[in-house]
Amino acid sequence: MTRAEHHPARAPGGELRTPEPAARPSRGTTAVDVVLRGLAAAALAVDAVVHARLAHGYQSAAPEGIGEGNLFLAEAAAAALAAVYVLIRGSKPAWVVALLTAGGGLAALLLYRYVDIPAFGPFPAMYEPVWFFDKALTAYAEGSAVLLAATALVLRRRRSSKSAPAV
Repeated sequence: MTRAEHHPARAPGGELRTPEPAARPSRGTTAVDVVLRGLAAAALAVDAVVHARLAHGYQSAAPEGIGEGNLFLAEAAAAALAAVYVLIRGSKPAWVVALLTAGGGLAALLLYRYVDIPAFGPFPAMYEPVWFFDKALTAYAEGSAVLLAATALVLRRRRSSKSAPAV
């Protein structure tokens, strides 16, 4: 026992006061956090692997320009980095990066699946009105990563609002 526990502080008027433990926000990693991080990293890894594997075939359509292949490689790199960032840190910025990476990839996939956007500037026309296994797999992985990141951000916000001191 510490000295303060043996000799509690006296309030004005001579009454004994016992010190109250300070309320601190919980910053610990819960099992839910670990599961969300692992699943999100796995979904982003699927996204990265599929894009990296398909990049070569799509680049041949525009070998001199940016081309879909280079855009696929950029998406693969972003997804891989986001997966590692979420897995290692699990912080709010990591979850935001995961949400933006997966959400942007899913938005582009769906846009170019359903809308015929012509080439503009250095970007090629990427309309592809079909579904095939790798495209569907990527869509499911990106959609899962979006939902997992959004869930993690909501849980993080709820946890921080519950642990915030009342004024």
